[in-house]
Formats: sequence, C-alpha cells, structure tokens
Amino acid sequence: MGWFTAPEYWLSRLVFQRALAAVYLVAFLTAALQFRALLGERGMLPIPRFVGRVPFKRAPSLFHLRYSDTLFAVVAWTGCAVAAALLAGLDAWLPLWGGMLLWLVPWALYLSIVNVGQTWYGFGWESLLLETGFLAVFLGNDEVAPPVLVLFLLRWILFRVEFGAGLIKLRGDECWRKLTCLHHHHETQPMPGPLSWFFHRLPGPLHKVEVAANHVTQLLVPFLLFTPQPIATAGAALMILTQLWLVLSGNFAWLNWLTIVLALSAVRFPAHPPSVAAAPLWYEAVVCAVAALVVVLSYRPVVNLVSRRQVMNRSFDPLHLVNTYGAFGSVSRVRYEVVVEGTLDEVPREDSDWREYAFKGKPGDPRRWPRQFAPYHLRLDWMMWFAALSPAYAGAWFGALVERLLENDRATLRLLRRSPFPPDTPPRHVRARLFRYRYTTWRELRESGACWHREYVREFLPPTRLDRVSRTG
Repeated sequence: MGWFTAPEYWLSRLVFQRALAAVYLVAFLTAALQFRALLGERGMLPIPRFVGRVPFKRAPSLFHLRYSDTLFAVVAWTGCAVAAALLAGLDAWLPLWGGMLLWLVPWALYLSIVNVGQTWYGFGWESLLLETGFLAVFLGNDEVAPPVLVLFLLRWILFRVEFGAGLIKLRGDECWRKLTCLHHHHETQPMPGPLSWFFHRLPGPLHKVEVAANHVTQLLVPFLLFTPQPIATAGAALMILTQLWLVLSGNFAWLNWLTIVLALSAVRFPAHPPSVAAAPLWYEAVVCAVAALVVVLSYRPVVNLVSRRQVMNRSFDPLHLVNTYGAFGSVSRVRYEVVVEGTLDEVPREDSDWREYAFKGKPGDPRRWPRQFAPYHLRLDWMMWFAALSPAYAGAWFGALVERLLENDRATLRLLRRSPFPPDTPPRHVRARLFRYRYTTWRELRESGACWHREYVREFLPPTRLDRVSRTG
C-alpha cells in the first residue's frame, strides 16, 4: 500500500467511525429536543435576531439563508437520521466519494447549528465534534485502507485535547500544583453524577493520587501517541481509562466519550486486514491538501498552547477546523445554585406560597440524588451553573427564561423536570434566590436521606411579574 495508507488500522477506523456516528446522533438529538426554547423564534436567544447582526463570513450557517423553527427541526432530525445511517454502516456500501459526502453531511449540518447556537453552544466539545467530524470525512471506507495522514491528524487532535487541558491546569489554579483540587471539584463541578457524592468522600490522599495521575495522563502520556506500536496503543488505553473514570465521576456531555473515540483511532486492534485496492490518485491529492490545511491552521492553536496566557476552548476559524481545548483551569471551592420559584399570590411576600421549579440535572431538592445524563447535554442546566458563579453569565438569557416561566411556555417547561404550576395556571410572580450547596456527610446522609445541604445566601432576582420583565427584558 506504500506510504499513504496503513491497512493494519482498518478495524481501528471501523470502530472510530461507528463510535463517532453515535456521538453525532446524541448531539443532533440534543439539538432537536431543546432548540425551540433556547434558540427558536420565541427562544431565549432567538436565531433570527443573531443572524440579523452577525454576518455569514463570521458564522457560516444554513440559517443565514432562512430561518424557521420548522427548518431547524428538519436540520436536526436529518442529522439524527444521517448519524443513525452512519452508525449502521451505510458509508461502507457506497463508493469512496459517496461515503465521503455522507460523512460531510452531519459536519455541515452541525456546523450550521453551532455557529448560530450562541451561549448555548459555547462549549469546547462542540468544536471538538466539528474538528473530529471534519477529519472523519477523509478517513475513507472499505474501498481503501485508512490514510496515514488522517490517522496522524486524529492523534494531533487528541494530543491538543489532553496536553492543553494539562497545561491550563498547571498554569491556572494552584490547587492543581498542590494536588488538592479534587478535594473540591467533585462537589463543585457543573453537573454531578450519581457517583459524584462517593467520589467526593474518598480519602484526601487518594484525591491527591487522582490529581497526580491526571497530570501524568495529560502532560506525559500524549507524547506516546506519536511513538511506535504497541506503545502508542498503551498510551491511548491509559487515556481511555482516565476518561472512563471521569465518566463515572460526573456529567460532561460527550466530552469524555468523544475523547475516547479519538483514542480508539490510535489503538491497533489485532485483526487481519482485508485486501483492498490502492487508493485512487484524486483521493490521495485531497487528503494531502486537507493535511496541509490543518498544518497551516494549527499555527495559532500551537502558539496559544505554549503561551503563558493560554486560553481554553477557542476556535480560530469560523469552520472550527483546528481549535484549542482545555477544562477547569480554576476550580470553585464553594458550590452555589440559583433556585427559581414562583407564586400565584397577587402581592408577593416572603411568606407567600413559593413553589420551586425542578431542573432535570442541576441540584435542587437536597433529597434528590443526581442522575446520569451524559453524553446527553442539558444545556440550560449547565448555564444555570455558570449563572450561579456570576450573574454576568446569565445577562443575555435569564430575563427571557423568567418571562417564559411566567407564560407557562410549553417548550421551556419541557427543559425542566417539573413545573409546580398546572399548564393552564401560570405563576403571577417568579423569583430567583442564590443558595450555597454542599454534600452531606455520611452521618447526615443516614439521618436525613439527603445528599445535599443548602443554605440561603442572597436574592438573585426579586419577585418579577410578566409586565415588568417584558419592559426590562
């Protein structure tokens, strides 16, 4: 096969492609089920308003041509259908060019969503999915052996994900250097999982071992990806184990799963490769051109990587082809939560019948144990965590959320686990209060059955009624 292909990685490619299709499916499903309340025509951050002020060249998207909620639904559900077809292996039944075009479809559709997603799509794993999905277009199908250049570039993504996250920790919060960040992180992370309470209660020395192991995995192991086999496979396996540990300890959407998918592309599975024809010349030319493009676009992410002012999760081009990554450069020591309540009373008082809205993932009722949602992404719940850190994070959308709650907006209520008001009886007033949350101790858990203890801190939003929020929103 020559220098261009690596037939021994045919099974690695197969596993990678099917796993990536599964991540695409989750991403499109998340978009389809949540967009109306977040981005729709009556959403908290409407797409029509966004495309009216941001030009196409800054945020390429199909929705610059036209937007309607129906069109968005078509795009999202089409993405689900194509992802399901790729998961089933339809690309293997098509000619090489047809398989490439099929892989291009979910990338283009998801790019159109991310580029108009605003705050709701400002997470690093959105760009990571787009960057990975773009390279998957050129990985080929059963007609050719996997191209070496694309396999290398997939490792280059994985290297930047892990090494960038490691560097941002060492340059950021001193608790990473003191190995003490996990004394707090499991309790203060954006969305704890069902096992997070137990992770938090692990002995302090074991937390330090966790941090030290994380540093090794993120700062040293990534270099093994570029060594000969089986060392590269061993390095990828260590990354997969670390990511599975993170999957167990919290809800980070598809970040961990997509990192695992990237690591699988570096694993050389023991299997006899099938006999295939040599890659056509046009395919070699396209792959080489794409590789050259990625090398050129890698300049700014590399400069950011080595900079003392390293930033996390930034795209340097509107197509999200080569990005910079990182997570938790700083770790909160205290967990705050915004609790949203409503009342039917005409005149709101402190002793009114305030009823709490229940969110699906974020902590609320101290007795409700956290659930596992990842790789599904609860976008509103995540942004509520940021809002609790600072009201500045909520400035663009929180007023609209309150307005929708005062209207008993069906699309918005679907984002919640439970509304305390009947569909035909919206609240007269809505307020928000800030609470400090902490995990209960073993003794408190046994006595009360509650995994959280919360204390009132201050008012986040005073009692607000519909006419007032309409004037100020």
